[in-house]
Amino acid sequence: MADKEATVYIIDLGLSMGEKRYGRDETDLDWAMRYVWDKITTTVATGRKTALVGVIGLRTDETDNELGEEEAFEHISVLQPISQILMPNLRDLQGKIRVSETDSGDAISAIVIAIQMITAYCKKLKYKRKIVLVTNGRGSMDADDIGEITKKMKKDGIELVVLGVDFDDPEYHVEEEDKDPVKAGNESTLKALTEDCDGVFGTLKQAVSELGIPRIKPVRPVPSYKGQLTLGDLEAFETALAIDVERYPRTMIAKPPSATQFVERTDEAANEGDSMQSSHTLAPDSGTLADGKTAGILTAIKSSRIYQVDDENIIGGKREVAREELAKGYEYGRTAVHISESDENVTKLETQASMGIVGFVQKDMYERYMNMSVSCVIIAQKANPKASIALSSLVRALFELESYAVARLVTKNDKPPIMLLLAPSVDVDYECLIDVQLPFAEDIRNYKFPPLDKVVTVSGKTLKEHRNLPTDQLVKAMSDYVDQMDLSTFGEDDEGNPTEYMQTDETYSPLLHRINQAIRWRAVHPLDPVPPAYEILTKYAHPPQDLLNLARKNLKDLTAAADVKKVPPKQKSRKRTREKPLSGLNVEELLGRQKRTRISADNAIPEFKQMLATTEDLGAIQDAAKQMSHIIISQIKHSLADSGYGRATEGLRVMREELTALEEPAIYNDFIKELKGKIMAGDLGGDRREMWWEIRRNQLGYITSKMSGLSSITDEQAKQFLLAK
Repeated sequence: MADKEATVYIIDLGLSMGEKRYGRDETDLDWAMRYVWDKITTTVATGRKTALVGVIGLRTDETDNELGEEEAFEHISVLQPISQILMPNLRDLQGKIRVSETDSGDAISAIVIAIQMITAYCKKLKYKRKIVLVTNGRGSMDADDIGEITKKMKKDGIELVVLGVDFDDPEYHVEEEDKDPVKAGNESTLKALTEDCDGVFGTLKQAVSELGIPRIKPVRPVPSYKGQLTLGDLEAFETALAIDVERYPRTMIAKPPSATQFVERTDEAANEGDSMQSSHTLAPDSGTLADGKTAGILTAIKSSRIYQVDDENIIGGKREVAREELAKGYEYGRTAVHISESDENVTKLETQASMGIVGFVQKDMYERYMNMSVSCVIIAQKANPKASIALSSLVRALFELESYAVARLVTKNDKPPIMLLLAPSVDVDYECLIDVQLPFAEDIRNYKFPPLDKVVTVSGKTLKEHRNLPTDQLVKAMSDYVDQMDLSTFGEDDEGNPTEYMQTDETYSPLLHRINQAIRWRAVHPLDPVPPAYEILTKYAHPPQDLLNLARKNLKDLTAAADVKKVPPKQKSRKRTREKPLSGLNVEELLGRQKRTRISADNAIPEFKQMLATTEDLGAIQDAAKQMSHIIISQIKHSLADSGYGRATEGLRVMREELTALEEPAIYNDFIKELKGKIMAGDLGGDRREMWWEIRRNQLGYITSKMSGLSSITDEQAKQFLLAK
């Protein structure tokens, strides 16, 4: 279970926080709120009732706190009491965060109020207590009682974090020139206070710049197996080995938050008092954002499922049945084999929870592609020294013999068994077994591909030199290029020594953290565009430019050795010539075919293709398309009911394909537009709208620009054209 937390943010809202300084395009308050909103929205996203937040406004126009009657605590307001903060609270807080008309208010007094809030709420309970002060340090400050404040914070275990706008920080190379003496004194006071409390004192620039570094969510370890790891039959042999162990995930895919479907709630739904409203309402009840703009109120969608069976005696032919009336069946060929619930246990394999070693394998005999799952760690049972010594002996033995163990695991009773590979892991701090799932025979996919280092001819002869095989020069050039692009030593550590460039603990999931970034931003700025992804998320999307520059010569050598040539772009030409066979023979002349000039209605499609195949003249192509158009119109006009629609549809399909191949889409598009007009107007012997339905069903509308580069018809235009209007 996650620890309980209580954090109070003290935000400086003084008049001086509304100024823009040192070339920034935002005020000090807006800049500071980038950090505060990020922290608060991250807490909101967890949805934990034990993650509590309070907000205090410093140097406000009003005074709203329990000690407000005393002069030292004036112009300090509690904007949000300590509680779980939800979206309605977040929206309400947005309206309260604004620059005031005064610079009066003591930051030290605000810290005292924050201590009082935490003490009153948390009492003596176990909480992680934290106060975060964000200020520009330009107000008055009374440091007389700092000693007592320090004692109280240490006694209650409260962590103090002070972030200052343009505060000096030599380690981060921030130093404000011509600093105001009042601000310099306040910085010294706050720095001394945080150091005495063992807190954190820093400049806001560093805090804002580090917002892009993703925060890894701590995960509570949940065992997937607790029991004995056995070697041998415990019932049959006294020498069999049994070790009490626990199994935990070592690697697990971190999935991004999934979207849930919502609908804008109507007034009727709001009056019904939907029980899901409290947990799924994403906007305040007023539907008004902090900037006065209106946002719709969303409510969750409830799903229901209906089961129907065919029944000819019911109107509509479908009869609803309850889920309890359904029976389970297994496909067997084209039939279903029914197995009742009483006999369903015959399909289950009765197993008992256990983990037993079935054999061992040499390390160099195991193929890496056999890994089928995420990895888990097996450790000895906690607070069991005997199990720790026994497991350590097994791990050491496997490590020294360079071997792996193969085990059978059943995590729970009646669960299907899986096979595991157990690999020893020996570290300075601990020893354990790392396991991955192994495949069964049915899980392996064996495919045969031609070898990469040789060519085998049809006669069985092996060729070592072939146009499809790399030369020695190409192999060397590729090897040199790969060596030059090596990332294992391209990075630098804190001392400037070569190290791995792309370390695992610094490589974050772009998808997961980009979605989280967008959600946090949109929660605070519902109508503003989401900013681009943080640089750290896109850092490894491309090779480092310095490395590319170093490898440029090797890349040129590789390009020359591989004889790489640039493929010219495809020209949008009016190509009407057919592909010639490799032999160069004229098939038309060999077959003695004559160029056709007329197309008969009885054999329209073959003669249309033949006419197009024997000409390259645009006029002849247009004439062939015109003749085919007349034939199609005639087939529709003289069709008895829908008897001729099939031939007309096939003629349209062929005409569309041929004119697309000849890159003459305009001829077909003009004809299909004319044909639709005649069908809808009833000019083809009556109501022929069923023919248009056939055209729609077979997708014989416009030739779009995606099908032919010479077409000006977009997909949306083609979609609208097919509608029967």
